[in-house]
Amino acid sequence: MKIPVLFKEYIWLIDTIWQSGRITFAEINEKWQRREGNNNVNFSRTTFNRHRDAILDMFGIIIECDINDGYRYYIYNKEELRGNSISNWLYSTLSVGNMLDENVSLQDRILLESIPSGDIHLKRITRAMREERKILLKYQKYGTTTTKPYVAEPYCVKLFKRRWYVLTKIERENSEGKPEASLSVFSLDRIVDIQILQEKFTFDRAFDARNYFSHSFGIMVDNNVKPERIVLRAYGMERFYLRDLPMHPSQHEIKETEEYADYEIILRPTSDFKSHLLSRGEWIQVLEPEWLAEDIRSWHQAAIDRGKK
Repeated sequence: MKIPVLFKEYIWLIDTIWQSGRITFAEINEKWQRREGNNNVNFSRTTFNRHRDAILDMFGIIIECDINDGYRYYIYNKEELRGNSISNWLYSTLSVGNMLDENVSLQDRILLESIPSGDIHLKRITRAMREERKILLKYQKYGTTTTKPYVAEPYCVKLFKRRWYVLTKIERENSEGKPEASLSVFSLDRIVDIQILQEKFTFDRAFDARNYFSHSFGIMVDNNVKPERIVLRAYGMERFYLRDLPMHPSQHEIKETEEYADYEIILRPTSDFKSHLLSRGEWIQVLEPEWLAEDIRSWHQAAIDRGKK
């Protein structure tokens, strides 16, 4: 990924201020002069202000100056560099791309994970979202050899475990056989073909994508499964992994010992969440609720029984 010179400078400026916490313009200029390839050239205040404006427009990151603290600069809205915001995603992607661009000689020693979902699908979906146009997608579920067409209104896209998904509004038949609009999720890597239609739709401005998935572990939103308080006990190194990479935004630590740590999470315990717990084996124990602990025990037992056959 070749990063244009200006983007490299934007990333450098964000990184410099972010890592410093608070820094004067003179200190920024000093670091700029020591930057590889700059040959002690000054970082003009005009260029600095132009970069600040571009960073705000591109990433939504506000670089403020505190006149009461020796005119030191700092990142005003640090939350934009945390969590799952699109600003953080864009910044992180460009930052990693910049790092890779500067280390081409190490390309055989920097291993990345691919995302199987096609770029064409994602580009068409986001274009349809932007233009508020319906899409016609042909979808092939796992275990089938046929495709089924859907006319859908694309609401949002979400990345989860190296797969892109699109949340759409489509019409399905209800229990009475009448068409009824509902929200449905499709995996982009199961979409065989997608076309943008001329027909437009009115996007519900009251819809909040982040709020819609707020109680989901991943992309499953089952209204028949209510959000619950779940307490997990993590043993060994797993307690540190959970601390550094929380399962869910609601996760927080409620107890710690030398052997384990307890975490509380509020979410819908759907099958994708249960599968994740199962994948952690003996290192994760469900303390509450009891019905979920029993479910996980029965899944483990079923795996043991299958291995005996």
